[in-house]
Amino acid sequence: MFTLTPESNDDWWEVEGLYDLCFAPGRTALSSYRLRDDVPPVEGLSHVARDRQGILAGAIRYWPVRVGGQDALLLGPVAVHPTHQGEGLGGLLMNASLRRAGETGWQRVMLVGDAPYYSRFGFSRLTGVEMPPPTNPDRILGLALVEGAWTGVKGPVTRAI
Repeated sequence: MFTLTPESNDDWWEVEGLYDLCFAPGRTALSSYRLRDDVPPVEGLSHVARDRQGILAGAIRYWPVRVGGQDALLLGPVAVHPTHQGEGLGGLLMNASLRRAGETGWQRVMLVGDAPYYSRFGFSRLTGVEMPPPTNPDRILGLALVEGAWTGVKGPVTRAI
C-alpha cells in the first residue's frame, strides 16, 4: 500500500536522493536537464509515493516546456526505490499523474525514454520534435491527453520560462 501526494518543497532533497540512487552518476548533465534549470516542476503534477512507514518509495516530476510554440509537459524523472521495484508503483505514479495532467487542462506530454516501457502508458515516438543534443531522436516519445494534441506540433523543445 502506497500513499501518493503532490510533491512539496519539503520533499525536494529526499526526492533528489532517490533519483541519485536510481540513476547513473551525471544524470543532471543530460540535455533534458537544461530545459529544467531554474524552472520549478509543475505544481500539483509532481508526486511522491510513500510506503506504510512513510518512507519515500517513488517519485515523478513534470516540467513545462514549449514545442514549436505549443505548451507541453516534459515528464521525468520517474523513479521507484529498488526495494519497491516490481510492485506496480511506477505504473501507479504514471497513471495517476497523467490522469491529473489531463484533468488540469494539459494537452500533451513528452519524455525521453524507452519506447517498450512507456508504450504501455500510450506513449509513442514523436517525429519532428527536436530535443537539445545529444538526444537520440528514437527516444523522444509523446502522449496526447486530448485527441490530436500532437498533430502538426514540431520543432525544437525549449524552456517554458
